[in-house]
Amino acid sequence: MEEKKLDINSIIGFVLIFGILAYMLWQNQPTPEELEAQEKAKQEQVEAEQKAKAQDDTLLTTAADYAVGSGVDSLQMIQLKNKLGAFAYSAAQSNDKETVVESDLFALKFSNKGGFLSEVRLKEFVDYDSIPIYMIKDNNASFNINFGTTDSRILNTKDLPFVPKVTKNGDVTVVSMKLKVSESQFLEYRYEIKEGDYMIDFAIRSQGLSSVINSSQAINLDWKLKGFRHAKSISYENRYTDLHYDYEDGKADYTRDGEDDVEDVSWIGYKQHFFSSVLLTDNKFKNVKVKTENLVQDEEIDTVFTKSFASSIPLELQGGEFNQTMDWYYGPSDFKVLNAYDRNLDELVPFGWGLFGWINRYIFMPLFGFLGGYMSYGIAIVVMTVLVKFLLSFVQYKQFLSQAKMKILKPELDAIREKYKDNKMKAQQETMALQTKAGASPMAGCLPALIQLPVFYALFQFFPSAFDLRQKSFLWVNDLSSYDVIADLPFNIPFYGNHVSLFPILASIAIFFYMRLTTGQNMQSQPQQEGMPDMAKMMKYMMYFSPIMMLFFFNNYASGLSLYYFISNVISIGIILVIKNFILDEDKIHAQIQEKKKQPKKENRFQKKMAEMMEQAEKQKQAQQKRK
Repeated sequence: MEEKKLDINSIIGFVLIFGILAYMLWQNQPTPEELEAQEKAKQEQVEAEQKAKAQDDTLLTTAADYAVGSGVDSLQMIQLKNKLGAFAYSAAQSNDKETVVESDLFALKFSNKGGFLSEVRLKEFVDYDSIPIYMIKDNNASFNINFGTTDSRILNTKDLPFVPKVTKNGDVTVVSMKLKVSESQFLEYRYEIKEGDYMIDFAIRSQGLSSVINSSQAINLDWKLKGFRHAKSISYENRYTDLHYDYEDGKADYTRDGEDDVEDVSWIGYKQHFFSSVLLTDNKFKNVKVKTENLVQDEEIDTVFTKSFASSIPLELQGGEFNQTMDWYYGPSDFKVLNAYDRNLDELVPFGWGLFGWINRYIFMPLFGFLGGYMSYGIAIVVMTVLVKFLLSFVQYKQFLSQAKMKILKPELDAIREKYKDNKMKAQQETMALQTKAGASPMAGCLPALIQLPVFYALFQFFPSAFDLRQKSFLWVNDLSSYDVIADLPFNIPFYGNHVSLFPILASIAIFFYMRLTTGQNMQSQPQQEGMPDMAKMMKYMMYFSPIMMLFFFNNYASGLSLYYFISNVISIGIILVIKNFILDEDKIHAQIQEKKKQPKKENRFQKKMAEMMEQAEKQKQAQQKRK
């Protein structure tokens, strides 16, 4: 009986405890306001996580996360249709994220709004300040197609939502950006990024949009870019920054500042000295308008961009649909890389026109590349300079020999001018006869100098364009493609800059002594003729003016070019001293001249004609004097 009573008491106790707990839970349950606050806090946490995820710029591999209706209610869909028409379907699937893709050469971002490349970083290069090279970043570029629709809208793709999809096919990454009307109707930008390749396959195509796009209205593709500064001197970089285009089956041209209208364009290149952005097409562009504008008015203030580029390209539909196959090139303006594509892209490298370009392409470029494979590029410049001067040494010999002959003949020429001082025509006739007999002529000294001019100009074009020199050091120089600095100035000197470069100073000193050797000889041998400029005085001025011009002009130029001129003039001085002191014998030359003067000289047709003209002029002058 006691056990039964205990069991009943235990049960009653448990019931009372349960009742008390239930009462306490009921008393402490949250109010409707508290429940709403908890729900709001939970929603805010979810939104914060989504926002953090969006900021991660993670790779989008599928559009499944953007099914129609997710986050878009019927009212919002109506608003999107009022704004975008048939393309509201795409807005329901897209967002404002960026799609990130990388290869061994590129780090790329694609904007879902507009479907274009919003960031291009070249992974193998940095600028003068060790900052990564960006071709596109922070809205410095835009790519847009402007078109009309059958429901009387004018739309710009840069403002429209594209749906991304990224797939991998071996070493090829495919990025598909679709502006959708439905799953089977869309405008697509398709990019194919290949490992080890600066060329990105690009296509614009559409499917099922013939009833959506108004083909009777003009459709324009607009591509704009502002070139980032990559070099130490923005004004020097700007000198080699321009807009290039290839047209009419292989013709190439460029504009540095201004506008051009071009037909049958195969590619358009925005060249930024050592890096280029190029849009290429398989189906030629018609009636293209290109424009470039200098953005550097003050080098101290305008420090971010070099020039702005713009192209307006009409597009033609095929059967009411887009179908344009193109390519993007983002990479170095390196002759070897560009030439390998066999699409005339090597025209982006300004090696010069005609003979100068031929010399650079087929002589200096292969020679410099060969030498650079075995030694530093600074030593390669020195070795190439020595080879060039050695090959041209016979020209300098001919030039100096001609000057020596004119110097030896000077007393006789002075005597002729004194004898015929009252008859200038006769003096010139006798002077020419003496020079012809002796085999000495002022022109004989000029021709060898003219032979050297193509080489001089070709190398002037070559060194600033040689990509291999970029960021290569030599002695005290950190970058042979830019100026060297041995001292910074606290002020800016017009046309000189705010720094002191050593190689231009050395080159100027070498030019002065070279001109003193050559010009001094000329000043002694060139007689002053009445009615003609004083050549001796002009040469004297040039002897001082040329080094000063070199000092100022090359202070901001590539140190590799100044190094070449320094070594070249030092070698020229050495060659002249050897010729003058060890090869040429003035007594022997004088004896040879006297022997030639004794020999009957056969005149060529030109010399005979000149002699006849001078004789006729002399007779006319004598006749006029008799009439007077």
